[in-house]
Amino acid sequence: MGVVAIQWVVFDLGEVVLARTERLAELAAMLGVDANRLPSAYAAHRGILDRDSDPAGYWSAVAADLGVGSLSSELVQRLDDVDTAGWTVARPDTVELIEDLHRAGFGLAVCSNASSTMGRAAEVLPWAGRIRHFVFSGDLQVLKPEPAIYDAVLAATRAPAQSTVFFDDKQENVDGARQVGWHAFLFADAAGARRDLATLGVDLG
Repeated sequence: MGVVAIQWVVFDLGEVVLARTERLAELAAMLGVDANRLPSAYAAHRGILDRDSDPAGYWSAVAADLGVGSLSSELVQRLDDVDTAGWTVARPDTVELIEDLHRAGFGLAVCSNASSTMGRAAEVLPWAGRIRHFVFSGDLQVLKPEPAIYDAVLAATRAPAQSTVFFDDKQENVDGARQVGWHAFLFADAAGARRDLATLGVDLG
């Protein structure tokens, strides 16, 4: 069987296209806890938000871990708004890579573990006009590295798995993509992604 040329490049969002949030201290202050106590609880329950798009369930679980009492619906909404905004700052190096890939004629997609609210916020960011398909876990109730979320991308692109390249900052998601036949690489920065693409014959000059 001959080698299938690369047609699509798929990106994760957080810490790949978008910079890591810098608003955890603000969120901790809203909850009334020390900023150093928030990150572990923030990460531990993220699946509630990313799979179910349930900010009340998510922030209640975070608050319970931190020993905080029940949260008002107004506070939950403010927490969700600040949290979403914190994940909307683009990485310039990745945006430049997206622009170069777009000019070179590659199809571009996003596959992210993110709530529906985060998805809607991402879809209107300046760089998002270059992306032809967005697939978010919160819309499907499926999380990477479950095969169904990668299958949803292929259903949208209608491209062979082996013509697809994927970049993610978590090894388990890279491994999941490889299991469905994608070329997949652990992302550290756009320079490394360019080198990875070059190994597949994608030369952006």
